[in-house]
Amino acid sequence: MRAEEEAEAAEGAGESEGDAASAWENPPEGEGEPNYEAVIGALQDELEQARDQRIRAAAEMENLRRRTAREVADAKKFAVSSFARDLLSVSDNLTRALTVVTDDEKAAAGEVWKNLLEGVEMTERELLSVFDKNGVKKINPQGERFDPNQHQAMFEVPDPNQPSGLVVQVVAPGFMIGERVLRPAMVGVTKGGPKPAKQEDAKPEGAKPANDTVEAEPGESIDKTA
Repeated sequence: MRAEEEAEAAEGAGESEGDAASAWENPPEGEGEPNYEAVIGALQDELEQARDQRIRAAAEMENLRRRTAREVADAKKFAVSSFARDLLSVSDNLTRALTVVTDDEKAAAGEVWKNLLEGVEMTERELLSVFDKNGVKKINPQGERFDPNQHQAMFEVPDPNQPSGLVVQVVAPGFMIGERVLRPAMVGVTKGGPKPAKQEDAKPEGAKPANDTVEAEPGESIDKTA
């Protein structure tokens, strides 16, 4: 469509130029001088079309520059998405290796096993540090409200003492890269007890209906709007 518009504009400019030249070279019969008003009008039309084309071209170039800059920035930010997603399983395995050993087992372990566990912990920290340097952030929503944009509910935990939708267990942490979710956090959420019943306009036993006539004490007003 843009090419057609440019062609039509160029054709219109050519016609205007031709009109101006024709008016200049072929003055009306019976006149020895060209029609200056027609020439000036045609030249003004041609100038206006050229100005409009220049403005359009400048706007298109500015839009192209901004779009290119945005695409380059996104390419830099999200270039490691696929590679980082492949490394998430490595991070999960390191975490499982550390959580499978209890504190008592760590305390009772020999020097060799303690060194091995410390090496695994250092490897996990180093991997998370590399993630962080490349814009990959870990999501650990323990105790937070459930967010469907960043979390994936795996199961519900009935708990009448907690409000519904509270993350009480993180099965697997999530990860984000920039503003995009690389992997949602796998969580368990609470399923709270029943909400407190709304206070009904219950009347005590023996109370008269609101539409009954009630004698007011001196200085009191009677509410008849019910």
